[in-house]
Amino acid sequence: MSAQSHFPYTDKELSWLAFNERVLQEAADPSVPVIERVRFLGIYSNNQDEFFRVRVADVRRQILIDESKGGGEGARALLAAINAKVLALQTKFDDIYRQLIHDLARRNIFLVNEKQLSPEQGKWLKRHFRERIRRHIVPLIVDEHTELARSLNDGTTYLVAGIRKGERITYCLIEVPTLQVPRFVQLPAEGSKKRKTLILLDNIIRHCLEEVFTGFFDFDTVECFSIKLTRDAEYDLSDEIEMSLLEKMSSGLKQRLTAEPVSFVYDRDMPRHMLEMLQDNLSIAGVDSMIPGGRYHCFRDFIGFPNPGRAYLENPRIAPMRSRQFSEYANTFEAIRAGDILLYYPYHTFNHVTEMLRQAAFDPAVRSIKINIYRVAKHSQIVHSLIEAVKNGKEVSVVVELQARFDEEANIEWAKFLTDHGVRINFGIPTLKIHSKLILIKRLEQGQLKHYAHIGTGNFHEKTAKIYTDFALFTCHEEICSEVDNVFEFIEHSYKKFKFNHLLVSPNDARRKLYSLIDREIQNQLAGKPSGITLKINNLADKGLIKRLYDASRNGVKIRLIIRGMCSLQPGIKGVSENITAISVVDRFLEHPRIMVFNNSGDPKVFLSSADWMTRNIDKRIEVGCPIYQPQLKQQIIDILNLQFKDTTKARILDKAQQNHYVKRGNRKKIRSQIAIYDYLFDYEKRLTLKTPSLWNRK
Repeated sequence: MSAQSHFPYTDKELSWLAFNERVLQEAADPSVPVIERVRFLGIYSNNQDEFFRVRVADVRRQILIDESKGGGEGARALLAAINAKVLALQTKFDDIYRQLIHDLARRNIFLVNEKQLSPEQGKWLKRHFRERIRRHIVPLIVDEHTELARSLNDGTTYLVAGIRKGERITYCLIEVPTLQVPRFVQLPAEGSKKRKTLILLDNIIRHCLEEVFTGFFDFDTVECFSIKLTRDAEYDLSDEIEMSLLEKMSSGLKQRLTAEPVSFVYDRDMPRHMLEMLQDNLSIAGVDSMIPGGRYHCFRDFIGFPNPGRAYLENPRIAPMRSRQFSEYANTFEAIRAGDILLYYPYHTFNHVTEMLRQAAFDPAVRSIKINIYRVAKHSQIVHSLIEAVKNGKEVSVVVELQARFDEEANIEWAKFLTDHGVRINFGIPTLKIHSKLILIKRLEQGQLKHYAHIGTGNFHEKTAKIYTDFALFTCHEEICSEVDNVFEFIEHSYKKFKFNHLLVSPNDARRKLYSLIDREIQNQLAGKPSGITLKINNLADKGLIKRLYDASRNGVKIRLIIRGMCSLQPGIKGVSENITAISVVDRFLEHPRIMVFNNSGDPKVFLSSADWMTRNIDKRIEVGCPIYQPQLKQQIIDILNLQFKDTTKARILDKAQQNHYVKRGNRKKIRSQIAIYDYLFDYEKRLTLKTPSLWNRK
């Protein structure tokens, strides 16, 4: 419990590490196909990198701020706890990796190093190195003028070579060029064709290391060890008035290139003299930032680990289904007019979104399109449709969030690209990130403008829609669409005041409305009426909302939580949270939707939202939550949530100790909720008929 809290509260950084430990559990789970287990190591590693860039960097800054005021003990204690947990997880990671190497070998897949090559494989790799890799190798020689802190790229694996001649050692750094060539190379088959042999790019360079330096250095021996540097992801935006936000963001990204290191991972077998040289050159003081690891880093590349073996070694493909509500009509707009449509990715195809915009781009009746862009795919069909809409004379307005972390550079380029093609770009409010997931299309029908809106929990990203679970609502509800239009107006003219009767809009009124919804459940419980709260969100860390949930629990309100990531609330504490239960589901798809259900005396209020329950989402971002009004859709969401609460395969219990115990199955049926949800939706689509219009009548 944080020393700064007056009620049970787990520091969000430690809770986040508990979440990533759940990811690591998937890598260790023998019931998961072995190739997928290797990929989970990549997901875990990528998560850890972001954790250091953002959260550890923030704690380190807090230490400096507190120390300047004569304090800092709380933040320093937190950093010590973080480091202890990180080291423990690193040990688990290394053990799991070694086990996976054995498990792959049992299936005739061998990930070898440079010392395990046959003579023929060694010769083949020498040729491969000269033809494909050597052109990308430019060693950085370390001398008295070298500033490694300014020279090393964030999150990149380097091999530190020690070139020894007698007693003299020359140090060089070689960047492993994973952006130019694949990290994994399959070697030609030898003997049995069943045997598949892979080698890491790092080890190819090790195998050819002497060839890199021969002719340039006179040496007796040369050895190398791997390192990886992770930098602070924050940066300061210039206050220069004459600079545009685009220029400020570009300047800020350059700062990230030389930002202070927050972690330094090195091969634990590295000799002391080499480690001391690096520590001195990088100005890394103490051991807070130093993490001893194995010989391989940048495991995030393992997300793309190839499957050279049989199909059963990875998850079977789940084909996304089409919504019959869309399929029954000539175009998207007719379908939405017939009734609100709810999609759940990746079970439903994301093509319904891209098709909506494709149709809007050439539909003669469409007058304008507005959309938020937070993250989009590299080759975005959505962007293509927006440009085609401009060519067809539509008014197209795109709100581009330049501060979408780690997508800033891509979004700057998208903004320039869209502007060049005549799209009207709005960068929103510099002090507020825009995280809402909105589309608004205005269409002229019978002489009047009709509005069609998309309100979702996930990004307009074709790739992530295949691996993230997210809800999306399509509606032409007149009042809701009018309020969506007002959100876009607020983004452009933040000085204007808007009242939202249906939507929950951060930072406008979301906190007040959420407090009111919780308080209503308390009042109902005290009055003897049905009460209850069910939440499915990514992160729960806002102290005000946690305190309100504790108040509800003390008053007897039953609260069920599904939290994927950080959960600072501590369930099950007598007299505080004994009426609160919480689980986390980690499986093949990333659980990403934000859903809120309030019992409301037996007439549930159901909302989907773009916002997690974190202070930044409630008070410092533009987020939108939307009520679900059609009874059929409300029940569908409730059914899906109930399936997750019944999960006896991939659900973990969230408790005060953050032990990540799996939910015990007992004598219950084995349920894997992500598969059960697909089956549920498949049956739902199969049964669905649009011949009963009363089914879709709005309230």
